[in-house]
Amino acid sequence: GSSCEKCDFETDLCQTLDDLNLQPGWIRRNGQSGVGPPYSDHSGNNSTYFLSLSPEMGSSSANLRTKVFLPTDEEHICQVTFRYWVSQMSGMLMVGLQKHSEDIITNIWQVSGELQNQWKASTVTINSTEKYKV
Repeated sequence: GSSCEKCDFETDLCQTLDDLNLQPGWIRRNGQSGVGPPYSDHSGNNSTYFLSLSPEMGSSSANLRTKVFLPTDEEHICQVTFRYWVSQMSGMLMVGLQKHSEDIITNIWQVSGELQNQWKASTVTINSTEKYKV
């Protein structure tokens, strides 16, 4: 059986993210919000919600953290698929892994400098012998 959780931001930030109060720097919006592109979600719908960096953020960075996930093993690898939109040449999106015993966040995926102005999808596979956050 698949234990996939879908996170679509329609009602809130969904269970995957570790607190329902929006992390500083992020806003939950849709394509009609007047903030700028993107003007629709990945399927072309302009009324469904996604997370976007707040325009006031300028060039500073903002984090989103997941809840704590349990260790992976041969039967339970973890795959996280997400859709993203990069609209600044200088922008960088990174996915990091923080294991329970470590303070550091290990970068496991990143994209930058692609001014493609289109939704793209990426999947990261995570193996961890201890509890972790992404």
